[in-house]
Order: sequence, then structure tokens, then C-alpha cells
Amino acid sequence: MKIITLILCFVSSTILYAQDLSSIYERVSPAVVAIYTQESNIATSQNNVSQTVTNSGLGSGFMISNRLVVTAAHVVKVPDTLVVQFSDGETIPAKVITSYDSADIALLELSRQKINATVLRFGDSDRMKVGQRVFIIGVPLGVGLSLSSGYISAFKKQFLGRNPFTNTEFIQTDAAINQGNSGGPMFNLEGDVIGIVSHIKSLSGGSDGIGYASTSNLAAKLLLNNKMPWFGAELYSLSEKEAKLFNLPQTSGLLVQRIASGSLFDKMGVKEGDTEVTVGNKKLILGGDIILAFNDIKYEVTDYTLLKIADFANSLEKNPKFELTVLREGKVVTLQNK
Repeated sequence: MKIITLILCFVSSTILYAQDLSSIYERVSPAVVAIYTQESNIATSQNNVSQTVTNSGLGSGFMISNRLVVTAAHVVKVPDTLVVQFSDGETIPAKVITSYDSADIALLELSRQKINATVLRFGDSDRMKVGQRVFIIGVPLGVGLSLSSGYISAFKKQFLGRNPFTNTEFIQTDAAINQGNSGGPMFNLEGDVIGIVSHIKSLSGGSDGIGYASTSNLAAKLLLNNKMPWFGAELYSLSEKEAKLFNLPQTSGLLVQRIASGSLFDKMGVKEGDTEVTVGNKKLILGGDIILAFNDIKYEVTDYTLLKIADFANSLEKNPKFELTVLREGKVVTLQNK
């Protein structure tokens, strides 16, 4: 009799859980969007000839106001074009406002308001615990809005200093994640966003792996409370050993890989790379500028310097004029944003 009672309780709770998810899905899903990008990239042919190719990208995101969309940083790395598509089929061009690669979060702004937009709110990810149920909505493989559910498996946090560039905070989950889910919202059972889908570790390359979502608290802190602009570039931080190989006049620098068309760095004339090479197990694009300094702040991989660069970037809203010092073809050049 006890076994039958337990089975009935389990079945009842499962049915109620499914009903709860169904009603929450209907309420929150109109806020989830598909994000389509076009990016220029460098590809090397079998004859070791590098050429520029255009790649299409797909990701998910969600509305937090009638013009602002949150997504994953890697979805909008250096897009030449960026379009947001809503569940009703409407499409609106957008641009990147700010982005943090380590935390894998980005904020987009639509070119115009979405009329009658459904918006989501951030929940408190610090209140979530291992074992609690969560669900994810996105556009996996581009087949339209799709829901998957699971549990919180663990939390992965890494705080390497006070600067915003090196800190990460992820929720690990067994909820199914596929290509196209990146940037979509992870919800608690109240329908609040407690994570932004980032990536999956999988042996097969499919959804049968360990999924990760950036926490809502870190996203709110970095995206909503800071005014750091998006420069529109993919950059590679050179180590001290690599800096010597490039004959840098200092111990580190930022090697420019790619520049998004129409971005701030593009307008300033920053030069991107044009030749793809493999150094050890890394694929790098050479031939571009190496950034040495922002105004009078020499680039170094220290928490103190990165904090100064963050403060400088956050000040650009009030005073957008600044200088970049770059190494270009062996010569030190100064570029200005007037």
C-alpha cells in the first residue's frame, strides 16, 4: 500500500510540474528571441592561402526592456550584421552595447522599440541550490522556440581579482543544450531568469553533456550597472614570452584578430589580422595591430591595470575622446577617437 501511495504521489507531482512549466512557458516564451549574425573571418585553404570568408551565426537571447536584449558574448563576437527575430516572426536589426568574454554575456540594443514587448526579469541566482529544477528556452538548431528542463548540478565560480574581465560564475545543469541555445534564458520555477546559457561540454558534440549558464547576478552586475562600451574587436592577450617574439616594447599587448564592420575600432582605423597561423595548439590571425595602451594606461595582465582599463572604458560615456597606442608593422602608431 505504501508503494502504491508513493507511486501516486510521484505521478501527481510530475503532472503538476508539467502543468506549471506549460503555464510559465506561455507567459515567458514571447520574450525569447533568435539572433542571426554575419561575420567576416579568415580561413586558410589547403594551399596555405588565407582568405576572408563570411560565416552565418545563430543564437538565442531574451528581452529585458522594449529595446534591450541579453545574450551570450560568443554569439555576437564581431558581427558585421546582427538581426533579432521574435516569436511572432518580426525581425529588428540590433547592435552590441557591451560584452564580457570571460563571463560570456552581452547586451544588445534594437534599432527601434519592439511594440508590446514581453520582458523578463532577473532572479537571484545566489538563492539557487544544487538539486533544484530549472528549465531553458531557446532556438536549438534554429528549429523554433523549444523548452528543455533539468536540475542544477553544480556551481562553478572563478574570481581572479576585482576587475570585470577575468571573473566567471556558471550554473552547471543536465538540461539539454544544443547549438542555437547559447544566450537563451535559464529559468527557476517562478519564471525568473537565473542564468544565461553559455556552452556545453560534450564528447559527441551534441546535447548529451554538461551544460553551463552564466549566473543572472553576475550578468546584472556587469551589464546593467556598468557603462563599458563595446569596441567591436576580437583580441588576443599576448603573454610575456609571446610579447618578446613580436618585439613588443613592453611585457604584453592585445593582438587584434578581427574587427566588426562599423564598430568603434573600425571607425578609428584599427587594423585586423589577415593571415591565419597555428602556434602550438592555438589558431591566431597575424598581420593586425597590437594594442599597447589605452590613453596613458599601458596594457599589462595585472588586476591593477585591468581595473584602470575598466574605469577608463566606463568613463567613455561622458568623454568619448581617447587615444589608442598600437604597434603596426614594427612602428608605434597613435589612433584617436575624436
